[in-house]
Amino acid sequence: MQNRPYPTLAQAARIWARIGLLSFGGPAGQIALMHRILVEEQRWLGEKRFLHALNFCMVLPGPEAMQLAVYIGWLMHRTLGGIVAGLLFVLPGLVSIMALSWIYALWGQTDALESLFFGLKAAVLAIVAQAVFRIGSRALRNGAMIAIAAASFVAIFAGGVPFPVIILAAGLIGFLGARAGLAGFLGGGGHGKAGGTPVADAGTLLGEEVPDHAQVSRAGAIRVATLFGALWLVPVAALFGVAGPGNVFSQIAGFFSVMAVVTFGGAYAVLAYVAQQAVETYGWLAPGEMLDGLGMAETTPGPLIMVTQFVGFMGAFRDPGAMPPLLAGTLGGLLTTWVTFVPCFLWIFLGAPFIERLRDNPALSAALSAITAAAVGVIGNLAVWFGLHVLFGQVQVLQAWGLSLDWPVWRTLDPAALALVVAAMVAVFRFRLGPVAVLAGCAGAGLALRLAGIA
Repeated sequence: MQNRPYPTLAQAARIWARIGLLSFGGPAGQIALMHRILVEEQRWLGEKRFLHALNFCMVLPGPEAMQLAVYIGWLMHRTLGGIVAGLLFVLPGLVSIMALSWIYALWGQTDALESLFFGLKAAVLAIVAQAVFRIGSRALRNGAMIAIAAASFVAIFAGGVPFPVIILAAGLIGFLGARAGLAGFLGGGGHGKAGGTPVADAGTLLGEEVPDHAQVSRAGAIRVATLFGALWLVPVAALFGVAGPGNVFSQIAGFFSVMAVVTFGGAYAVLAYVAQQAVETYGWLAPGEMLDGLGMAETTPGPLIMVTQFVGFMGAFRDPGAMPPLLAGTLGGLLTTWVTFVPCFLWIFLGAPFIERLRDNPALSAALSAITAAAVGVIGNLAVWFGLHVLFGQVQVLQAWGLSLDWPVWRTLDPAALALVVAAMVAVFRFRLGPVAVLAGCAGAGLALRLAGIA
């Protein structure tokens, strides 16, 4: 262990606040940021321990970057440290998305904002396409993984199979494939290195030892599960009991609570499920508005899944009951964030003490690889779904061979939108510009096109 003072919780909180404010770029960028600050700069933990924690968080439902922050905070300063780390990681995004939701609800139909979001949609489509490429190049290492990705795409795009079913089926296939010794399912999780110069665990503040607070009894685990389970589920049960299942707040609490349990595969994969349900099942917002929300999340710090707060805001804003719409929207957004992120603390505090049991488990690694491969297919569906609604004014549903798929009405193709999408793709794939630069450029281009009367 390094011969330097162990940080106090207050000192650690300043580091976590810095990470929270700088956490742009989605999960990959956030994980790289944490690796640079916590491993390379602060030397709180080493490379091996960081990747072991990341692999554990990848197995869990929910945003892996936020859960990694909670895990490391727990390692450093017990339960309170995990709570502080998680809250400071989420708080900047919560405030940013809430402010943008208010602006969108009040002035979203003005020409200026419509023009900005017209450009943002093209950038979001390019960024999602880049996510498909990046994750696919890492995860689809052999024919078995390619087959899972392809089957997942067809299942959700044309078969209407629910996202949770696809992810759970993929994990089961991977697990059983590894147990059967099939070569295509043996070879690890495929998540790669988190980046940066390797740092040995022995030369860090945490060292190689298992912390004392990891020795949790069965009674202690039950207390943790009871406390955080109550914080999560008691408000949900109360809403159903008082307001009834048809109330918009009950629907928000119920839907996003289910999402918190089944959101394997990363933020982009989850958003395909959210978009499908929020737009087509609940009617909380339109397809283009879902893209607007994703643009907000891409340009603000915090977990990308924070876009769900915008979804909950708009759902309650449009069905406020006896409340003022903005108050209902604010409560709907906060409720969404609560039931989305409180379970993350539960998973970490309940599972982290037993993480050593998961080390080097080949069947678990194979299940994770299969889930990641399925996520590629699901994200591919998200890219196609977004593309249809960005580029075309009308989309029709075709029925064939028992399948149902969206198909564009070609005469409604928007040339200005096509030009912006092509420009965004070139910026992302050819010049490798970051998401903030691409979003800012496309937003400005959209505004210019509208002012010129072209779009």
